[in-house]
Amino acid sequence: MEKKGKEVPPIIYKNNPKVISIISYLTIVGWLLGYVLNDQKSPLASFHQRQSLGVYLVFLVSSMLMWIPILGWIAGVLVFLLGLALWLIGISDAFQEKMDAVPILGVNFQKWFAGL
Repeated sequence: MEKKGKEVPPIIYKNNPKVISIISYLTIVGWLLGYVLNDQKSPLASFHQRQSLGVYLVFLVSSMLMWIPILGWIAGVLVFLLGLALWLIGISDAFQEKMDAVPILGVNFQKWFAGL
């Protein structure tokens, strides 16, 4: 008698540019995972990897500014809020499979990280 069981679904993220794009915005570990999974160099996934790496650098600059007393704290909070807005816009575009650069720095992110 043959055993009927649930079929194991195929891995949904392997070579799926939308999923790789979304994963890239979920922490640095997610970015690294997305980089490894993007073995076929999908234009959509590569685009969002460059965008998300740039957003992570904005967060890094924000945290570095926080070390400077008073003015650095104010600037750090403002840069953090900018990074948060860019992150929300970027991950929203990834969900919608759009290749729109994030405002202000997105075009530069594409130039600076063109090798990804």
